[in-house]
Amino acid sequence: MMPLVLASTSPFRQALLSKLGVPFVTAAPDCDETPQPEESAPELVQRLALAKAQALAAQFPDRWIIGSDQVCVLEGAIAGKPHTRENACRQLAQASGKAIVFYTGLALLQPASRQQFVLYEPFTVHFRTLSSQEIARYVELEQPLACAGSFKSEGLGICLFDRLEGRDPNTLVGLPLIALNQLLIKAGINPLG
Repeated sequence: MMPLVLASTSPFRQALLSKLGVPFVTAAPDCDETPQPEESAPELVQRLALAKAQALAAQFPDRWIIGSDQVCVLEGAIAGKPHTRENACRQLAQASGKAIVFYTGLALLQPASRQQFVLYEPFTVHFRTLSSQEIARYVELEQPLACAGSFKSEGLGICLFDRLEGRDPNTLVGLPLIALNQLLIKAGINPLG
């Protein structure tokens, strides 16, 4: 079997895909990630996941390409990566005592055969009520400046939550493995086969 292509250079997505034990290579997709007017979060992540896979189609025409994209929605608005300490503290203060819904888009594309599968997976994070001291300490310790929602659930971020709600906790990190496994099986690639 030729290796799959992961249209991402994210070390988090690479680590997740490694769990399935299938050979893969990574490549950085080049695509515009600007949301379109009136586009919902599920529509956005599905479009971008497919666009990322399609961006590598000419380079890998005979391979199955995996694209993924994620956004989080807080109080009806898409919340991006904070990039600064101040923005991270502000996002976490806004999320305190509330729920954030993460939408992760997933695409599996085989350019030569024109086969493609596209879906999205929701995952809800319920935050406990956080003090400003807890927020500042968390941001200082974990520096989640490149993380949507301003936390790392695979690390100390777990201390921010009341509960998690969704079918696959890997979705929260950026690659829904249960859904990906189902798509791979449809494509004739069974990690257990």
